[in-house]
Amino acid sequence: MAEVIIYTKAYCPYCVRAKALLDEKRVAYHEVKIDEQPERRAEMIEKAGGRSTVPQIFIGTTHIGGCDEMFALHAVDKLEPLLNA
Repeated sequence: MAEVIIYTKAYCPYCVRAKALLDEKRVAYHEVKIDEQPERRAEMIEKAGGRSTVPQIFIGTTHIGGCDEMFALHAVDKLEPLLNA
């Protein structure tokens, strides 16, 4: 299974929703809470090609975007292949 990294903030409903989908799929992920580790925000923005909103989700070396993009991949059965790569 590919490594999953998700950058989040505590009071972000999209972060909660994205993590819930990963939990439902029983996917282990590494959560980087940028409100608790503000020094990691610049890292997230750089890795995400300038995007500064949360969540920012990475599966393996692929930046898939945020919550909406992850659900869009899930809707067309393209999330599982990324997770299982």
